[in-house]
Amino acid sequence: MPVLTDLVRLHTDLDGAALDRLHRLLADWQLLADLSFADLVLWLPDRTRAGFWAGGQMRPTTGPTAYVEDVVGTFAPSGGHRMLDAAYAEGRLVRDADPEWRAEVPVRVEAIPVRDADRVIGVVTRDTNLLGVRTPSRLELAYLRTAGDLTQMIASGQFPAPGDRSDRADSPRVGDGFLRVDAQGRVEYASPNALSVYRRLGLSGDLTGLSLAEVTRELVPARRRPDEEILSAVLAGRADSDTEIGTEAVSLIVRSVSLRPQGEHIGALVLVRDVTELRRRDRELVSKDATIREIHHRVKNNLQTVAALLRLQARRARVPEAREPLEEAVRRVGSIAIVHETLSQAATEDVEFDDVADRLGRMVLDVAAAGDRVEVRREGSFGTLPSESATTLAMVLTELLQNAVEHAYTPTAAGRVVVEVRRRAERLEVAVVDDGRGLPDGFDPATSGSLGLSIVRTLVTTELAGTLAVGPGRGGRGTRVGFAVPAEA
Repeated sequence: MPVLTDLVRLHTDLDGAALDRLHRLLADWQLLADLSFADLVLWLPDRTRAGFWAGGQMRPTTGPTAYVEDVVGTFAPSGGHRMLDAAYAEGRLVRDADPEWRAEVPVRVEAIPVRDADRVIGVVTRDTNLLGVRTPSRLELAYLRTAGDLTQMIASGQFPAPGDRSDRADSPRVGDGFLRVDAQGRVEYASPNALSVYRRLGLSGDLTGLSLAEVTRELVPARRRPDEEILSAVLAGRADSDTEIGTEAVSLIVRSVSLRPQGEHIGALVLVRDVTELRRRDRELVSKDATIREIHHRVKNNLQTVAALLRLQARRARVPEAREPLEEAVRRVGSIAIVHETLSQAATEDVEFDDVADRLGRMVLDVAAAGDRVEVRREGSFGTLPSESATTLAMVLTELLQNAVEHAYTPTAAGRVVVEVRRRAERLEVAVVDDGRGLPDGFDPATSGSLGLSIVRTLVTTELAGTLAVGPGRGGRGTRVGFAVPAEA
């Protein structure tokens, strides 16, 4: 299904300001659809004025739809839809006295011009399935009255207000709790759901006729509500905004939409939503995130302790054959500790691996005491990796860097080791390239008895589901060990 931006670019001559206005309308028009018990379709004028393109569609959650199929991307030629043509050309609301019949379903249609400053940039049709219409209750009458005010505000360019939108995840919807207040902020109507929300705050009676701001002040302690100016502006309907209030046990989000159908403030639509459970889950997630970071921190500390013990044991070893394996174990444990240290400082379980790779290079040089003659440098970016694959990749990179620094050069030779990184569409390609003395004659990686290379091969092929290649470096000089793994690894 095409998106609004594509349709505007392909078929209309609307500019960026008009597109921004349309995006704000689409972000907020679920509110109008639910209040109207009707489908909404946004029609965009073709640049040749040959007709209109359907740029957006919204079905109501409060009533039956008038459209079984999606219409976005369809074309309505001029002359075939009288109300569309009139609403766009004359910039006024157009209603049809007689319903249209669509597949034996009567549909009442209304065309609403969408105004941006002094120009009409589109038309919204409001299509009501009349089979779902019944004798209206007080709630339905309040909904329809408010929907009528909002349609006039769309036609005059006053709705939605700049910066105010209801497409956030926790924003209240019509069904959560609906109130209508007059110009003085007194409640004219409160839906049953809105009353239930306020009774959770401690309200014992009705809201009708009461000042919503004053009632809220009595129910909500000062420390759990915004400053008085914001509270009064939102609950009296003088500001198009939202705020969060509550008690120790209940949390609410309150959103206000000022009603100005003729340009003058006559009251407001106020929506309320009980987000107590949502906030409880948020607190649990924050607590879990903190716990996970603390676990990573403790694992890092424990690994560093293990590394220190191994290092101490290596220093006491009297023969090189015993000392070297212990020093290699120190490096391997240290590489894992670096990943856990990074995770202990991150807000997610993903790792920015560039910093890890650079620290591994410095660690290998420090342990090998080769920092004054060998340079380790990275070209390219690893990007963000999941923690599981980051730990494995850190061990692989440590082994390859250690092999390059220790075996590619003589004890007095200088050189450069480069970590080359390339991110393809579906693969992460990494190579450790040195300019040292190269591979021994007749070297076969498949039969090599090197523990480090065996670890690398096992981790790359088994843990990372990748491939490994060992060969000469650039121009036949030095050694290049490359591997490729899935990008999501």
